[in-house]
Amino acid sequence: MTAQHDATEELEVWIDQDLCTGDGICAQYAPEVFELDIDGLAYVKPPAPAGEEADLLTEPGATAPVPLPLLTDVVASAKECPGDCIHVRRVSDGTEVYGPDAA
Repeated sequence: MTAQHDATEELEVWIDQDLCTGDGICAQYAPEVFELDIDGLAYVKPPAPAGEEADLLTEPGATAPVPLPLLTDVVASAKECPGDCIHVRRVSDGTEVYGPDAA
């Protein structure tokens, strides 16, 4: 779960809802990126301008960019997730850098 990467590389995050336990730990760590929906499962949301709320991306496999200032919180979410369902990957080549499939 601790792959090396260049901090300037664009990263994206997605959640495998089939494995999500609905504990909400991700939303506690990074509420700007994760949110629980009415079905009790976590979903990602894209960055929103200050004072606005982004829509949840509820399509299976939907990804959201990981803003650099939130990277530490998103990584902590992936590490602490009891369902091992949070995946962070490089946009450039799709390689998972944090999460259950990271090298």
